[in-house]
Amino acid sequence: MMQAVEVLRHSVRKEEDSPARTGYSTWVFVAFVIMAIALVHVWSHIHMTELEYRIARELSEQEKLIEEQKRLKMELATLKSPQRIESIAREKLQMTYPEREQVILLK
Repeated sequence: MMQAVEVLRHSVRKEEDSPARTGYSTWVFVAFVIMAIALVHVWSHIHMTELEYRIARELSEQEKLIEEQKRLKMELATLKSPQRIESIAREKLQMTYPEREQVILLK
């Protein structure tokens, strides 16, 4: 009976230490590492693509804002023009240049 128990213990130890069992767990670990690397790679690629789209949207928005700024500067220059101001003063406000007697010089 003692020999049978020894034989069983010896065979159980052999199965636990067998290269097939060790190889299987190694392959599972390697597969897990490769999957983790693949997931990180895919995530970084997706994240990079999202950033590229965001940059493209921001550049487009910047171009629109630059065009609006140019338009507003042109409008401001038009509104500030002396000819326009004089025209409004004469036509809408009924203003005229003062006569020589109306001008008082301050020294």
